[in-house]
Amino acid sequence: MREYQRYAAVVAVFAAVLYAALLVAGFGMISLLADIEVIPVTDAGPLVGPGMAAAAVLLVFALLLWLGLRASPRRQRVALGYAAGTGIAAFLGFVAAGSVLYLLGTGPLFSGLTFAAAVLREPFAATTGILAFVVTLLYSLVLASRMNEHGRPLWPWERPDE
Repeated sequence: MREYQRYAAVVAVFAAVLYAALLVAGFGMISLLADIEVIPVTDAGPLVGPGMAAAAVLLVFALLLWLGLRASPRRQRVALGYAAGTGIAAFLGFVAAGSVLYLLGTGPLFSGLTFAAAVLREPFAATTGILAFVVTLLYSLVLASRMNEHGRPLWPWERPDE
């Protein structure tokens, strides 16, 4: 693995952890301020919500790695379209993971669709997509800003040309 790929992978890990933290904080603040539950269906069980969030975080992490590892530093750009696609994928992955997990717990297919409809009425699925968009956009900005650098970042006194 080349150095720029290691750098992109490490930054992707940090970005995925940031995304998970933003999801927890965002869900908590929305739930507190709007006085609504993150999982609107009462019989969903305690693992559906964390499973949905974990699925979104893993999907965003995989897409960040794909973005960071496939292009050399000279070809890195701020990926607005890719960030929008990642946001949509996180939104759909959040809802789909919740439907599948709820379906595994309750049984009939119609209940999974009912769960998806209930989740889509709440702001949490949209929050998942919006935060994925923002984190992916910032990740691509960090990679693109390092386009002309070679090696580790240097302090001003370590640079030989200054």
